[in-house]
Amino acid sequence: MGKLFFAIIKTARPRQWVKNLALWTTILFTGQLFVPKLFAATLWGFVAFCFLSSSNYIVNDVLDAPRDRKHPFKKFRPVAMGTLPVPIALVASILFFLIGLGISYQLGRPFFILASVFVLLQYSYTLILKHISVIDILAITTAYFLRVYAGEAATGYHISVWLALAALSLALFLAIGKRRAELTLIQGYQGMVPRDTRATLTHYSEKLLDTYTAMFANSTFITYAFYTFLERPITKGIFFRNYADFVGEFPDRKWMMATIPFVLFGIMRYMQLIYEGKGESPEQILTSDRPLLITIILWVAVVFVVMYGIGG
Repeated sequence: MGKLFFAIIKTARPRQWVKNLALWTTILFTGQLFVPKLFAATLWGFVAFCFLSSSNYIVNDVLDAPRDRKHPFKKFRPVAMGTLPVPIALVASILFFLIGLGISYQLGRPFFILASVFVLLQYSYTLILKHISVIDILAITTAYFLRVYAGEAATGYHISVWLALAALSLALFLAIGKRRAELTLIQGYQGMVPRDTRATLTHYSEKLLDTYTAMFANSTFITYAFYTFLERPITKGIFFRNYADFVGEFPDRKWMMATIPFVLFGIMRYMQLIYEGKGESPEQILTSDRPLLITIILWVAVVFVVMYGIGG
């Protein structure tokens, strides 16, 4: 029983729940992180999306089992290995789906609608969209982007348009990087061809994916830089809360620009990993690559200090 439970959890891919941290974008960048009601709503929204995404991951593993058995890493997934029977996997998927939608319904109509669109997109991707070149990348991107706006729906607050564009560019960068890393990984194994693991890879040349990667790496950096420079401060910060006259002398503070070096290094490091064939799973890279993980932690720390300490 314990082995079966572990197999279900592994198939639910808890590591990929890292993607759902995008829901916290709104509450973090609008200065509302310490508002209990909004914090709770975002937390429950995060939990709902974890259940919904895991529901889809399980179905995906059931459908992809034949292909996964030919993949150097995916062949160790419980369904592909046969350690998780298909009927039990499907029951777990349905249960996760119902729990996720149930939580979403409690968070209000806007969130429930976004959650429904998200899960519909996820299943459409698993069943159809991932087999269509370019559309597969756009579907992955849209899923990332829906997570960000789900955070808005949960809290009622809105992020800057520049930050939204940065999030969109980052989503495209990660999605394309995933495909580029898959291609690099497969080419490193003798006797393996792209169509054996993902049919759409046959429609992506190295040069095309390199162009896409460079394009959206640039747009991610530029839109984020614009956000830090053009967005006016929305909070005073606890450091200067009692020094209104002092703060008033700096109405166009640009302290958030201090986070740009971390974003630049993160993009460069991730591109390095892509061309080493290690970016096939962005969430695994974010939690296992030490330089990138340290960079993200430092970026979050500086954002937190600027937004809630200085006033960003």
